[in-house]
Amino acid sequence: MKIKKYKAPSLQEAMKHIRQELGHDAVILNSKVVYSGGFFGLFQKKNIEVIAGVDSDVHKRSRVEPFVEKKKQIKELEHRQKDSFANSEKLSIYKEMEQIKQLVESLHKSDKKVYPTELLPFAEQLKSKGIESNARSRLMMALLEAYFVNGKKLTKEEHLDVLKNELHKMLEPISFHGITRTKKYINVIGPTGVGKTTTLAKLAAEIKIKHKKSIAFITTDTYRIAAIEQLKTYATILNAPVEVCYNANDFLKAKTKLNAYDVVFIDTAGRNFMEMQYVKDLQEIIDFKHDMETFLVFSLTSKYEDMVAIYEQFKVIPIHQFIFTKYDETSSHGAMFNLVLKTNIGCGYITDGQDVPDDIHEMNTKKFGEWVLR
Repeated sequence: MKIKKYKAPSLQEAMKHIRQELGHDAVILNSKVVYSGGFFGLFQKKNIEVIAGVDSDVHKRSRVEPFVEKKKQIKELEHRQKDSFANSEKLSIYKEMEQIKQLVESLHKSDKKVYPTELLPFAEQLKSKGIESNARSRLMMALLEAYFVNGKKLTKEEHLDVLKNELHKMLEPISFHGITRTKKYINVIGPTGVGKTTTLAKLAAEIKIKHKKSIAFITTDTYRIAAIEQLKTYATILNAPVEVCYNANDFLKAKTKLNAYDVVFIDTAGRNFMEMQYVKDLQEIIDFKHDMETFLVFSLTSKYEDMVAIYEQFKVIPIHQFIFTKYDETSSHGAMFNLVLKTNIGCGYITDGQDVPDDIHEMNTKKFGEWVLR
């Protein structure tokens, strides 16, 4: 798309130059009143500044057709502004933002190639990461606003900063935190194959090594002998006891036996998340409401639709934060962003490897946004 800025005494004069240089297919992207000259703020000259664009490839002209109706709306706004110059500054800001909004809506209904060339890589990146369309629209809105309103060419780093800032605004209402260290019991739940046991060991190592707390383990994963042995291996390294529980009575006994420890980490069985009975079995064994912090674990190699289905099954249990594993095994990190926005539940940790305790990273709002865009 070819984009150019024009300044003229009137909109009609500006349009005359636009048609001469860009042709009748040109689209007004933005217009505002500007003042220049004068003496001590008096006798300033009023001009209209217009940013217009046209698809440089004649074979792509059909892609700007969605803008035709928008041009009519923009002209109506300009007419209203012309009749109400007492509030010209407010109207100018309103019209500017309204036009950008209309532009973004049109762009998302059209072929993605109608984006300015500089913004195409970002549109493609957001889509390839799997960020859902409504969120992409808002992020591209922020980029387009910076691109058109600032009136200058931004660097790649500046564009990324715009995206990060907008991500932060979207995530700001949601709480992000790791282990708060206000609860005695730390529990991880989730489907099979997401890496719950390894993740639990990483969390335990952090609490023991970094925060100098005494730790112990309880496992209810009696379906896989290998899982118990794996946890015992980690426990031996961390010099921590392990209690194996088959039912609610075992769980109560284990809590009593481990009462002297600062923090007790609970490992649960990974079962088919489509079976609601699995969640009911967990509720029968574990008291999730008493002095416990629960993390629901997802693998980023899973489809977003499966993540939503997993959450729907587990949401009957009080979930404090999410943990996303296997970050290093996929480039589609948008699913975790989508899920956090959908559920209003933050991400406590992201893991990106098998090394204990290194490959785990505590999240906050800003850091999570950066990991989404990596």
